[in-house]
This record gives sequence, C-alpha cells and structure tokens, in this order.
Amino acid sequence: MVIEYIRYRVPQERLGGFEDAYARAATALRAAPQCLQYELTRSVEDPSRYVLRIVWTSADDHLRGFRGGPNFAGFFAEIRPYVTDIEEMTHYAETPVVGSGGGAPPTLYEWAGGLDAFRKLCEAFYRRVLADELLAPLFARMDSEHVRYVAVWLAEVFGGPETYSIERGGYPHMLRRHLGRGITEAQRRRWVNLMLDAADEVHLPDDPEFRAAFSGYLEWGTRLALANSQPGADPAHEAPVPRWGWGVAPPYRS
Repeated sequence: MVIEYIRYRVPQERLGGFEDAYARAATALRAAPQCLQYELTRSVEDPSRYVLRIVWTSADDHLRGFRGGPNFAGFFAEIRPYVTDIEEMTHYAETPVVGSGGGAPPTLYEWAGGLDAFRKLCEAFYRRVLADELLAPLFARMDSEHVRYVAVWLAEVFGGPETYSIERGGYPHMLRRHLGRGITEAQRRRWVNLMLDAADEVHLPDDPEFRAAFSGYLEWGTRLALANSQPGADPAHEAPVPRWGWGVAPPYRS
C-alpha cells in the first residue's frame, strides 16, 4: 500500500469548477480495484491550494494497473484542465509513527477494560464450553494456555497490543487451528451464545454501541471459522489479524 499526494494551486479563474471536476473523476476511483481510498482537501488559509490524497494498493498498481486500465481515461478527462496546476505528485510509504489523538474515540479494547477484561471473559466462557455437551468435544484436548491465547487474540482484534501476532504468528496460526475441524452451524451458534453469556457474567460494557460491535465480530469470526473448517476448504492462508472498530471490518483482499 502506498499513499499518493497531489498538491494543487488553482488560479482564481478556474477555482469554480475544480471540485466539481474531481467529484466526477471520483467515479473512476470508486470503480478502480487499485484504489483503496481518496480524499480531496482544501487549505483554510489559502483557498487556492488543494491536496488530493489517494491510497493505492501499490505504486505499480497505480502507475501500471490504473493508468493502463479502463478507468484512467474517464478520470483524466475530468482533471486534464488542472494538470498544469499541480505543484507536487508523489508516492509516500507509511511509517511506524501512527496513532490516535486524544480527541479520538477509545478503542473497543480500551472501552471493554483492557486485557484483564478479555482474560476474565475467556475464563468465564471456557467454563461454560467445557460443561456444554455440544462444544466440549471440540475442546477435549485443549492446551493449558488456550484460554490466554484466545484472550490475547480478542484483545488484539479489538484494538489492543499485537501480542497474538508476536507470540503465536497472527492470523495464519489461528487459521491452522480451524482447518479440517468440521465445525457445524449448531456449534457455531452455541459458541456465540456462550460468549455473550460470559460477557454478561463478567460485566463487559452493555451499551448498545459496544455490544453491537462485539456481537458483530462474534458473528463474522465464527462464520469465517465455520467455512474454513469444512473439508476441502481452501481459504487465504496469509492475512492480517482483523482490527475491529466501532463500525464493520472491510473485506480482505489478498
């Protein structure tokens, strides 16, 4: 993934049509599989200056895939009158210096109460699992550290530290734990129900916003696990650990 910044200084006589042109050009960006995100911003101090930010899957996908593909002609036709107003057009790579400021909403991990909350959740959950006739057979040979592993997985998913990725190998390791298990829909539903019961027992936040996000992940994650566990399943073996927020997770593209 790379981020392209295009900086414009648009003369007064052409300012009136600039944003409209990019609103039309954005149709091509929305249709382009190489484009992940775009944003056009305008300077408050100097309204003649604009910055277009486009996130591409890679520099090559932009320069060869998009520019050599079917969407570029329509895009360029709209912005052609403003090409001479470009002051910079550069690709940038992300650095490890990234984070949220004090005005950002807390992560689900923080809202839940941190790692201790997820540890208590998993302890309560697996007490139920081992006493449940439908799920107990799936966990008959459960590792003594299994409860902690699931707690740090959930903590990472909901915005906490990347402990599972560092200690256990991230998503590929979690995937291997489900391959060939043949999970049934009844078991999947019971898993979700027991996890929700455990959340009530340990008093995870019960506000609608948190529970909607929490339940959304349980549904998404268990349905993915069910599909991956079936005989003959051939899922993507390399993917990041999902990072769940207050909305929904985007689809993963390998």
